[in-house]
Amino acid sequence: MKIAFIGLGIMGSNMASNLAKNNVNLTVYNRTPKDFETFGNSNITIVDSIKNAVKDADIVFSMLSTPQVVEDVFFGDEGALNSMKKNAIWADCTTVNPSFSSIAFREAEKYAIRFLDTPVSGSKIPAENAELIFLVGGEEKTLNEIQPYLNMMGNKVLHIGDIGKGASFKMLVNMMLAQSMLVFSEAILLGEKMGISKDFLLDTVPNLIVSAPFTKSKAQAIKNDNYEVQFPLEWMHKDLHLAALTAYEHNQPLYLANLAKELYASANQNGMGRDDMSAIYKFLELKK
Repeated sequence: MKIAFIGLGIMGSNMASNLAKNNVNLTVYNRTPKDFETFGNSNITIVDSIKNAVKDADIVFSMLSTPQVVEDVFFGDEGALNSMKKNAIWADCTTVNPSFSSIAFREAEKYAIRFLDTPVSGSKIPAENAELIFLVGGEEKTLNEIQPYLNMMGNKVLHIGDIGKGASFKMLVNMMLAQSMLVFSEAILLGEKMGISKDFLLDTVPNLIVSAPFTKSKAQAIKNDNYEVQFPLEWMHKDLHLAALTAYEHNQPLYLANLAKELYASANQNGMGRDDMSAIYKFLELKK
């Protein structure tokens, strides 16, 4: 199998690296030139055009920033789909809204390309350690063909349903992640106002049964005032926006998620977009 990986950002670079470590026949492409470690794999090709990246690929993985970027890279006469082999597989790992995944599926069909939406649960460290969870929408037969490569990049694959269901489930995951981070931050800040030691709160609250497990690592980051990016705050804002769009399409109110979206938007506007999403604590702290 010849594999292409498109998008070498925080997530994509680590995912592609894990493919490289497994000695697959790999071609990588990023829209802006970027160094990529080949890990001694002589089967890796780094190219400077999307056409050269995908033209011989049996499977194309993409991990890009937004639905618009996916459209720019893959759709139209100059897009990747127009250069791919018939019956090749496009697995889009980008976090997009489910209706966009349906559009991507229909666009791929025009070129006789098989499509799966394959967003991931996990951030920088799980990506580095090949511990991502893939959330998949699409045909099981197609999933079976790419499963060995997903296993190189993650430790669990959940087949949620037909096209768009992987993207749908990812909406739910990130909605809960964003709001859990806010609830945790508000609790710590109120605890401080009531005179409880910040260190005590950050050491104790994450271990309570009511706390999301991920807050343990975020608490340590807050304690050290270290917001080195694991999951950029600006992309959390984007994901909440996509959730809001999706809720509108389904006539479903999202009272708390929309409030969370505006808080992340404000933090983004205040220059925290490229910090980790846990910097929402820092934003709220400045507003106290």
